[in-house]
Amino acid sequence: MSEAVIRTATTSPALLASLDPLLREWLPRQRWFAGKGRPVTGFSLVAATELLPVDGRLGLYHLLVRAHQPMTSGDCYQLLIGVREALPPHLAPALIGHMEEGPLAGRTVYEALYDPRPAEVLLEALRAQARIGGLRFERDPGQEIRPGLVPRMVTAEQSNSSVVYGDTFILKLLRRIVPGVNPDLELPLALAREGCPRVPAPTGWLHADLDGESYVLGVLQPFVQGAADGWELALRELAKGEDFTAEARALGRATAEVHTALARALPSVTLGAAQLQPLVDGMTERLEAAVQAVPSLRPYAPGLHSAFTALADLAAEGRTWTAQRVHGDLHLGQCLRSPAGQWSLIDFEGEPSKPLAERRMPQPPARDVAGMLRSFDYAALSADPPMPGWAHACRAAYCSGYAEIAGADPRTDPVLLRAYETDKAIYEVVYEARHRPDWLPVPMAAIERYATSDLI
Repeated sequence: MSEAVIRTATTSPALLASLDPLLREWLPRQRWFAGKGRPVTGFSLVAATELLPVDGRLGLYHLLVRAHQPMTSGDCYQLLIGVREALPPHLAPALIGHMEEGPLAGRTVYEALYDPRPAEVLLEALRAQARIGGLRFERDPGQEIRPGLVPRMVTAEQSNSSVVYGDTFILKLLRRIVPGVNPDLELPLALAREGCPRVPAPTGWLHADLDGESYVLGVLQPFVQGAADGWELALRELAKGEDFTAEARALGRATAEVHTALARALPSVTLGAAQLQPLVDGMTERLEAAVQAVPSLRPYAPGLHSAFTALADLAAEGRTWTAQRVHGDLHLGQCLRSPAGQWSLIDFEGEPSKPLAERRMPQPPARDVAGMLRSFDYAALSADPPMPGWAHACRAAYCSGYAEIAGADPRTDPVLLRAYETDKAIYEVVYEARHRPDWLPVPMAAIERYATSDLI
């Protein structure tokens, strides 16, 4: 991203300079901050827009800020900074800090999404299709955005931030910003054109035009009122000892409907030996890096590696696969079940840690299937006591449901499925070792199985 700065109204580099010490302490504590474990050495301003003038009792700045850290070029983050004389008690969790100097000296700055009025400003701008500085607020002319919807911030941990408006819409604001076409907007728009009911059609979106490049900043979609998060629903059913296979089968059908619609909407490619080799190489490299990061993986490395070489060998024999656009990070937490029992898929951003170009590459649908199968394992093994039989039944039901729509059962290609499940489990081991060591036994149990080819 260019370091050229777009500013409006009274914003200036002095604002960021005065925010710097507060942001150095506040930003690394946020769930969506990607640079944990490395100190922030400074900030540079990419764009700043004043959305509410600070001369009143309440001010609002929209900032795109690059956080500089050792051994990185620095990630760019979207910040919404509220300004008040003092915070009322209900906004205490939003506090960033008190400004000692600069243009906001004597004021309090905070995470503005907790505050209804700043959140209302964003929805009003989308409704009016406003253009403010470098910010562009767009919406689907076929969908109405009613005024007066009361906002509330979603406080559950997530890799971005979301605001619900009156149980009618949900606005997802991306935090780590990269240039280009973001699949979190691209794929739902494509699915809407295909009339796929399994993904809420975007109502509006926010982007910035900087130096001739476009950056997607947020997506507004209909809110599925009363919907149950797939992960929470699975855990509740597990706790009650209830069967989940009917839901797993329905979820398999929903996944296949989305894959079928994406295959119609966007180009597919054929993967032969030459095209598959970079994919296998990537899996192998991730395994080698994981063994270095988590030494307990070392005894299983040869067996895990065989999952990838088996796939390469199959390609060398002339086997081909179809690759298409997929969800890219599918698991139970990316699925919603409506009160009527209909499943929806959400959050098409892909794995945020991966480059945007990689997230937009066509992949075999087995990648999404493997992610969901791993999610059933996670749910079952997080129960007390663990219930591996529950996971086995759900995995089988999900694949059967998928086959009812797609016409092919993912289990009929066990080499491909094993490779993707193995790759996913390796990623999980590294993640848990770094962030949640208590959860490490969950993916390690799968590693033991995958190292001996034991799948469904």
